[in-house]
Amino acid sequence: MRLIEVPAKAGYVWFRQGLWLFRRNPFAFLTVFFAYLFVMTLISRVPLIGPFLPLLFIPGVAVGFMAACRDTIAGKPVWPTVLVDGFRSYGTVVARRLLLFGALYIVSMAAIFAISAFVDGGTLLSLMIGDGPTGDPETVAASFNPLAVLVAMACYLPVAMLFWFAPILVAWHEVPTAKALFFSLVSCWRNRGAFVLYGVLWIAVAIAVSFGMTALMQAIGVSQEMALAVLMPASILVTTALYCSFYATYRGCFGVQSPETPDIPNAGAPGA
Repeated sequence: MRLIEVPAKAGYVWFRQGLWLFRRNPFAFLTVFFAYLFVMTLISRVPLIGPFLPLLFIPGVAVGFMAACRDTIAGKPVWPTVLVDGFRSYGTVVARRLLLFGALYIVSMAAIFAISAFVDGGTLLSLMIGDGPTGDPETVAASFNPLAVLVAMACYLPVAMLFWFAPILVAWHEVPTAKALFFSLVSCWRNRGAFVLYGVLWIAVAIAVSFGMTALMQAIGVSQEMALAVLMPASILVTTALYCSFYATYRGCFGVQSPETPDIPNAGAPGA
């Protein structure tokens, strides 16, 4: 394992490679993603602690999705059970470290929303745990305080940098917990130009899909319910492709090549 510094244009390559990965086996990735949504929905219904339980398992699930990408490149079959790969394939030490990451992630998110509560009195926190305003989408959207959202996003950036690569470094490279968080932070910071371009591209895609399809639905005069029924699958497709691109960022920043972690073809090349 070695940390690689890449130019800003690598963000475009990661974006293209994520799309390439998704196109290689879309049915498998969508099946894994729906399994993830189903399980997280179930555990979120546990009384009292339900809203926080999905956060506990996110680092382990991230390893599972990365394993799905690895297996897809290697031409292996991908099943929904790959989601628990991080907890079952690397021993109890790794499983405990992934759960520790999950606990730290919960604490980090709680701190972020506590900070945002100073701006909006806790409205954003209530919305995130499902205890906020209900009703039509316009009513819910109106309850957001833009400043609180910006504060939360600014606070989340260093958290995202800490956890971006940490789970996979622990699972695949046996890096201790603290070092994994440090290496993840350093890698994201050194390659911040590529990550900025990568993020801008995915945000642009999300906005284009959301506003483009909404405008189209309004132009042809379909109902709001029908518009949402069309927009939801499109959003799921974009989100799943985004998850696939996480593997591309890992390979781009660490460049590990072995039979177990095959490389991604240069999807940024013409004709790829």
